[in-house]
Amino acid sequence: MKKLLIIGLLFLLSMLLYAQEISTEVIEHSAENSKCFSCHGSSTYSYYNEVLERYVTKRMNPYFIIDSMVYYDQNHRSFDCIDCHSYDFRTFPHDNTLRMEPMPSCLDCHEGDDATADFNFEIINDEFHESVHSTKHSEDFTCWMCHNPHSYKIVARNSENIKETIVYDNNICLSCHADINKYQLISLNEKPNIIDKHDWLPNQFQHFAHVRCIECHTHTSDNTLVAHHIQEKEKAVKKCVECHSSSSTLLASLYKFQAQENRRKYGFFNAAILSEAYMIGANRNLYLNILSFIIFGGVILTIIVHIILRIVLK
Repeated sequence: MKKLLIIGLLFLLSMLLYAQEISTEVIEHSAENSKCFSCHGSSTYSYYNEVLERYVTKRMNPYFIIDSMVYYDQNHRSFDCIDCHSYDFRTFPHDNTLRMEPMPSCLDCHEGDDATADFNFEIINDEFHESVHSTKHSEDFTCWMCHNPHSYKIVARNSENIKETIVYDNNICLSCHADINKYQLISLNEKPNIIDKHDWLPNQFQHFAHVRCIECHTHTSDNTLVAHHIQEKEKAVKKCVECHSSSSTLLASLYKFQAQENRRKYGFFNAAILSEAYMIGANRNLYLNILSFIIFGGVILTIIVHIILRIVLK
């Protein structure tokens, strides 16, 4: 019995040591960030009020509450909070003037970074500044309006589930266009009704569920995986043939990464669309079209010859 107990304890100890080894990186960062999450991960926070000479508890602004589980599952999970925020935030209560500090932009970290060179951040930045978001709202509209630095993660490049990518990316657009509170941070105009604005679109629900907003509202580029040049609504794609054709624009946007991978592996593009769903008009094959015309023509010719022979030999 003692031997079994000792063996069990040794096994438990070895598992604990293994868990500690594989989570060293997370522990290093979470140890520093835990000080921030002790307040920003909760709906309330407490501090010592020197005027009242006692501890007081306040409600945390809901927009400043960060889910630590979500944080450690996103792209910037390896960062300490003070990597982006001022080092002075380590002092609590925070100085009110710190609220005025500008947030770093994507290029502050990613410009000239060999580790992220494949993402072409410089080109993305140029596209963004040409977009309607930037030209209409100037400095008020930044990367962080769409890409929450505490929760954003790349889905299009990492997920094989196209529908997951569609839902995730569309929710980024809807986080503003379906939220009047966020929308009016940069615009005093009445928030547009997405459903009414797209009432011209046939099978509206199917399009919303199977296509991203940016498929119709961006200018595609060969240099980036996801286009960031959002165009004016007047330039939005409205012709069915733009997507429902053998040269579907979806192969240059929604299915771009899969198309590139399929091209590399199999030598053809349409496998990207065929792997998920049948896109009417986009899966056409030239040779099958020719074959179908030959068969159809042969059937018609046979019927005509048969009729002629019946008339002649009657």
